[in-house]
Amino acid sequence: MTAAPASIRLVNLTLGYDRRPAVHHLEGEIAPGAALAVCGPNGAGKSTLLKALAGLLTPLGGRIERGGASAREAAYLPQLAEVDRSFPINVRDFVATGAMRRVGLFGRLDAAERARTTEAIARVGLAGTEDRPIDTLSGGQMQRVLFARLLVQDQRVILLDEPFGAIDEATTEDLLGLVAQWRAEGRTVVAVLHELDLARRAFPETLLLAREPIAWGETRAALCAENLARARAMSEAYDRQARECLRDEEASHAH
Repeated sequence: MTAAPASIRLVNLTLGYDRRPAVHHLEGEIAPGAALAVCGPNGAGKSTLLKALAGLLTPLGGRIERGGASAREAAYLPQLAEVDRSFPINVRDFVATGAMRRVGLFGRLDAAERARTTEAIARVGLAGTEDRPIDTLSGGQMQRVLFARLLVQDQRVILLDEPFGAIDEATTEDLLGLVAQWRAEGRTVVAVLHELDLARRAFPETLLLAREPIAWGETRAALCAENLARARAMSEAYDRQARECLRDEEASHAH
């Protein structure tokens, strides 16, 4: 197992694309071993935040402090729709790509890595599917494969983008079991969720976003009716043509 994670601090963080902000002035700390749900309306900036935590998006303003760790030390699960399943690869080889950080892009898997891959496939309930091409899998089976790859990556920070969307109830329960195991091991889990009932059940802490933070704290308090109504109202009022916000422009002129 890798070293214990440092806390992740978000300092006046603003994120976006083409200089247009998607998340404004986010401040807070994700403690080591936290299980944090990121919730909010469609277009609230949830996936944008997760991509920044994974090191895939450079902030427009502010910063992410990782206590000496790097974004490469996090395991990232994208939305299922973003995974190219047309690539000719079987379950075993796909899951084994989780070892790339240890063995290198063109490195050969030794016996220990092969055993780790086989064990991960079994842990997600897919033993016997190792030789199946990934384009023959159902959505639930593919999500299990993605979780198996996370197990092989063996990182202390795990980032999940809509991990339970459009999958069956049995798969959801099995994958929630893995999240519970990660929590018991002291890993940090951050998950973008649309399913508020799952956030309340499995994630003690929630960040409610609507382009800017509405609430961040204990899940049931963060997801109270008043906060959810405010998040919906703010999301509906958002101007998609807005430039960088005034505080960002003032800061840039000051420098």
